[in-house]
Amino acid sequence: MYRLTSKLIIYRCIKDDAGSGCDSILFRLSDICRRFRTGEYEKEALITEILTQINYLLDMATRYGFDDNLWHNYLAYLLAMTETPFTLVSEKVGANEGSVNQFAMNDLDIFRQLFDYDFSDIERELGITCFSVIEHYTAVAKRERFYNKSVSDKVKELSRAIEQSSSTEAVYQAVTEFYRRYGVGKFGLNKAFRVNPDSPDLLEPITATGDTVLDDLVGYEPQKEKLVRNTEAFVDGRKANNVLLYGDAGTGKSTSIKAILNQYYGRGLRMIEIYKHEFEYLARIISEVKNRNYRFIIYMDDLSFEEFEVEYKYLKAVIEGGLEPRPENVLIYATSNRRHLIRETWNDRSDQDEDLHRSDTVQEKLSLADRFGVTIGFFRPTPKEYMDIVEQLASRYPQITLSGEALRAEANRWELHHGGYSGRTAQQFIAYLLGQMPDGQETPNGRV
Repeated sequence: MYRLTSKLIIYRCIKDDAGSGCDSILFRLSDICRRFRTGEYEKEALITEILTQINYLLDMATRYGFDDNLWHNYLAYLLAMTETPFTLVSEKVGANEGSVNQFAMNDLDIFRQLFDYDFSDIERELGITCFSVIEHYTAVAKRERFYNKSVSDKVKELSRAIEQSSSTEAVYQAVTEFYRRYGVGKFGLNKAFRVNPDSPDLLEPITATGDTVLDDLVGYEPQKEKLVRNTEAFVDGRKANNVLLYGDAGTGKSTSIKAILNQYYGRGLRMIEIYKHEFEYLARIISEVKNRNYRFIIYMDDLSFEEFEVEYKYLKAVIEGGLEPRPENVLIYATSNRRHLIRETWNDRSDQDEDLHRSDTVQEKLSLADRFGVTIGFFRPTPKEYMDIVEQLASRYPQITLSGEALRAEANRWELHHGGYSGRTAQQFIAYLLGQMPDGQETPNGRV
């Protein structure tokens, strides 16, 4: 194996979740194989090193839902996640002409041989069976939210494509087509990201994002239509605006944005979740994503500022203000209970205000909301609208057999003690009903 990995060019310094750079599982196993072949080892110590790498591999398999041939899944994962000039160009155009293809063919031929690597000599000599086990691995069934399904499905698809390839040229076509279709690295394979200041890459994937779509949100059709029109323009590469969803709590603002991500992920939409105490990283985030072949929504949930908070200045600068314009592949979608985002006090308007230019103070605070080209209001439903939401949600679950009259009476009693009329209250009521039934834990589409 060392003879193979030492000849890698494009993929020479690949990363995985269990190592950094050339300290990946692949290169550590490669060094173990080298020492085994040359006899530079003590048996028990080498077995311990091997089992450590197998442990790392099993941990990755759990996080990404790999099964069957874990070795193949792992190698496909490396190909899918490694960002190089070659893979990034392939992400945009697929297979392409150029001298770099000679290096790519060299590396992909090495990966084809790694797929077929025979560990039987090591197992026989050391008296172990771990490599045979991981090549025919049956994973414990787990719910999707416990592993990164977005990455899992794609990596396993690539693994099968390489397994079925009869030549290096066929591997090249499979890999470059994968890059063209899905992309490469964390942005290619994941839907959403959060800020991690302690990470060298700043942005880390959110592994479970749910599968809500806009049809799951009952009512608010004009609001959803406005959001869809803007997002459609954005993912199609046309001009689009930053969006502010404002209004009452529990009316579906955050749910709508999450649904937008699921609806347009397949067309290249990605989402970055950020909170106001992280706004200082906005410039770095934009710098990291501006040249990628995706559309990024920077998502700010429950956005509002007290009068003493100044983080909003970072946001204003990013939206319009700096010398470098905001990239065309980045938009900001925010939700807030406040229409104007920044709390305005009577002092802002009072004649007793010590600020001689109080009108400027007011305008500075109001101008942040004005920088969102699209504003969409979400407000509490009327009692009739609330009951319509309850009835539509209940109709999705055959196990709810209450009569219409009984359902409405129970929904009214629930509302009195659980936050008033809202879509969230209706959903919580339906979840309560399902929880009282022996077969109510699981729902037809996994959502309540």
